[in-house]
Amino acid sequence: MKLSLIRFPWETTERGQGFFIPCLDPDSVRELGLRKAVLCRVLDARAKTGIYEGFTGVFFFRLPDRKPRPLDSAPL
Repeated sequence: MKLSLIRFPWETTERGQGFFIPCLDPDSVRELGLRKAVLCRVLDARAKTGIYEGFTGVFFFRLPDRKPRPLDSAPL
């Protein structure tokens, strides 16, 4: 598969969500996917290589929002 044919849905991926791209060469797909994320101004993008439902590939995701904890719920 040509890498230029892969569609990375960064425009519709919200914080805390992700998507899996099956591939045979995860290193090049990981690099390309993170480059596309920067072009789409998604600076919190991360990627993990692995196996999902029997397919080798790369799981791309965005970090969830960091919400500060209220002071009254802090452990003593």
